[in-house]
Amino acid sequence: MFMAVSATKEWTVDMLEALPDDGNRYEILGGELYVTPSPAWRHQAVVWRLSILLDPYLEQGRVGFGLSAPADVIFDRRNVVEPDLFVAPLLNGRMPNTLEEAGSLLLVVEVLSPSTRRADRTKKRLLYQSFRVPEYWIVDVDARLIERWRPDDRRPEILDETIEWQPSPEAAPLRIDLTAFFARIHEDAR
Repeated sequence: MFMAVSATKEWTVDMLEALPDDGNRYEILGGELYVTPSPAWRHQAVVWRLSILLDPYLEQGRVGFGLSAPADVIFDRRNVVEPDLFVAPLLNGRMPNTLEEAGSLLLVVEVLSPSTRRADRTKKRLLYQSFRVPEYWIVDVDARLIERWRPDDRRPEILDETIEWQPSPEAAPLRIDLTAFFARIHEDAR
């Protein structure tokens, strides 16, 4: 379950780094520590399938590189997250070592699970919007859709047939057939 551990203590990056490596995911949102257990297999299958679709696009277009959790994204001392999947821009043609070095993210993807649903749609969304992440996708496997959020959106764009992502005007857009994508995910789960 995604839960706040303590509202009385202001958590920082230094405190986070001192926590044990016990298989849980630790994130700080607005100075508040959140803990979730490791994701389920189906959740990770969705991340894997999205990675397979994103990787050739990123390689061919040289627009960025992708990583998946566990990988800390440190926005500031009070906001550290482990997105399920994220894309950052290349730095002089290479992968930067930190968000600070990259300067920004191009895309963040969170796959909903019962334990993260609320935080993904509220606290994390607001965090990504406040740090001007151009696109934030919330993947709802059960509903077979992606909610796309941009920095100034008050409501998500709900996509259930296709999604296009174009991080650079010089690159052709990546187009994902969501109907086929979710059919494959549900077929894998049988």
